[in-house]
Amino acid sequence: MENLKFLEKPVLFSPILIIGLSGWMDGGYVSTGTIVYLNNKLDAIKFAEINPHPFYIYNLPGTMEEIAQFRPYTKIVDGLVNEVQFPTNEFFADTNNNLILFSGKEPNIHWDQYCQILFFMCEEYNIKDIYFIGSVNGLTPHTRDPRVYSSINNEDLKKILEKENIRFTNYEGSASLVTYLTFLAKEKNMNMINLITDVPMYIHATNPRGIISIVKKVTALLKLNLDYSDLIPLVEQFDNNMAVVMREQPELAKQVKKLEENYDNEIVTDNQNFEEWLKKHGIENL
Repeated sequence: MENLKFLEKPVLFSPILIIGLSGWMDGGYVSTGTIVYLNNKLDAIKFAEINPHPFYIYNLPGTMEEIAQFRPYTKIVDGLVNEVQFPTNEFFADTNNNLILFSGKEPNIHWDQYCQILFFMCEEYNIKDIYFIGSVNGLTPHTRDPRVYSSINNEDLKKILEKENIRFTNYEGSASLVTYLTFLAKEKNMNMINLITDVPMYIHATNPRGIISIVKKVTALLKLNLDYSDLIPLVEQFDNNMAVVMREQPELAKQVKKLEENYDNEIVTDNQNFEEWLKKHGIENL
């Protein structure tokens, strides 16, 4: 397969594929953060990678500040160019649990070709079940455990998810690569389950509470023997840091209190109004 490089060929038997992507659905770095956590926890070994160059735009019209997010990363020390890093798209194998984990960046272009590489990997290992894990920014307060929602490509999968109290998404609007992949997977007779958690829109740092919510669901659904108690201290530190912020910004604390009341009563309000309030008060990056 063009643009796919195997470093080795691990022995797996119809494994499950778990996908995490930076970009569209990686609020609080839950998608990429969860994959990193699982890779480390499960001692997964990198065995393949996708050539990034056909799939990303490195240059666009605009100022340096505007297009910096699209450029490769470089490191120069004392005048010496030490490295240039391009987006990575890597496959990892956990032979003990019969899993393949994929960590990548949502491509800017050539979506179909990118998806076909993923499907080639599925065909290579006879994969029939695909999971995507991700997150979106919403009106979830940082003081509450975020809910997990799902979209699927097979009605029969609902029975599995309902047992874990996972809700189902209602959405209409701009699509992600994941939605397209889910649609294509059905044509190839592959099941695809997307697990998406809500994270607070007013926090742009890594959200360990979001990560643990996804890890819990993945562990339960895949029946993994995984101790994730090491995430609890990270959640506690996150809560402590946010408590300091709330004391320093009482107006934000009042807004969060309203979010808590709405969240507990399952009242859906307008994201845009809260976003405008945050911008008005200069609160866009916590």
